[in-house]
Amino acid sequence: MSVHHHSDDQEFTISKDGFSGELAYARPTKDLIDFTHTFVDENLRGQGVAEELARAALAFARENHLKVKTTCTFMHGFVKRHHDEYADILA
Repeated sequence: MSVHHHSDDQEFTISKDGFSGELAYARPTKDLIDFTHTFVDENLRGQGVAEELARAALAFARENHLKVKTTCTFMHGFVKRHHDEYADILA
């Protein structure tokens, strides 16, 4: 599985066996990315798909020197569980 970034649609996507997951975001300012919604098809749940989306999106934020806001409940919990790894980019 590989994560694809679709900047025009402001989302990261992943697909496997015809099923998909997505992590949507907004850019309220040029230096801030707000992860707003995560969805993973029921057939992919429990396989680490959302975590893979999260890690790819957070790597994108870090590479682009963006501060991160997590309106999405899943993303909020993910960065909370991995706070030491992502504290430097949290808004």
